[in-house]
Amino acid sequence: MRIGIHFPQAEIPHDYTVIRDYLQRAEALGFSHINTPDHVLQTRTPVADSPLAANYTTEFPHHEVMTLLSFAAGVTESLELKTAILILPQRQAVLVAKQAAQLDVLSGGRLQLGVGLGWNDPEFVSLDMNFNNRARRMEEQIEVCRLLWTEQHVTYEGKWHKIDDAGLAPMPIQRPIPVWIGAFKPVAISRAARIADGWQAMLPAPGEKSAAVFSDFQDQVKTAGRDPDSVGIEATIFSGKIDPETWAAQIQGWIDCGATQILFRPQAEFSLIEQMVGEFAEVMKDF
Repeated sequence: MRIGIHFPQAEIPHDYTVIRDYLQRAEALGFSHINTPDHVLQTRTPVADSPLAANYTTEFPHHEVMTLLSFAAGVTESLELKTAILILPQRQAVLVAKQAAQLDVLSGGRLQLGVGLGWNDPEFVSLDMNFNNRARRMEEQIEVCRLLWTEQHVTYEGKWHKIDDAGLAPMPIQRPIPVWIGAFKPVAISRAARIADGWQAMLPAPGEKSAAVFSDFQDQVKTAGRDPDSVGIEATIFSGKIDPETWAAQIQGWIDCGATQILFRPQAEFSLIEQMVGEFAEVMKDF
């Protein structure tokens, strides 16, 4: 089983040597990939009607994901690199395609581009992007990115993008780079089933309900004329306290539900996160 590790954006010290050591230790412990969440701007106080909003003020810093993963590419050799998730509709698609292609080259083909719609309206306002059409626009953005990653010269005219016989140089190693979609609402899960290489599942715990959602997702993949075995599903294990027995049960539970890869997300002060990562690495050896 492929098991990755979360990058603790808010908790990790800003010393680059600490960041380097965290990345290299994750690789040495056998984690397959590292997931990096994305926020460009944080507000002084919570502004969104979301339980997550309190964790996305300036009290909870976020490193910029593409430059962070470029650093990760330079200090690791086999650890796969994943944006999870990059808020694609608040960025220019062609620029994201260029950055992703460059990162794929620098990492030797280790990038997974996880994308999602986002929920934090102030970021869209500050980046001069439309919050209200982000779902429809993201589908076109993914189409544009894939064209740029697979064709040397692209001519394209959509609702939001126009390219006239132009392309990326250098091209990425992976053609195309895998695109995962983070989703928890039914319409967004359906979008992932139609167009994504993988679904970043945002479900709380394994069990009958999650298994039913996974099964429905795979049915929707089939309905879209795609092979369910070609579309990944990543589930998350939130650490809570140090509890190896529960972690092992959750890994097995997610496997039974149909997950193709798992993410471990430790939640604590950084000194305890470091301990949790080591403890979890011992558990995952059995899978």
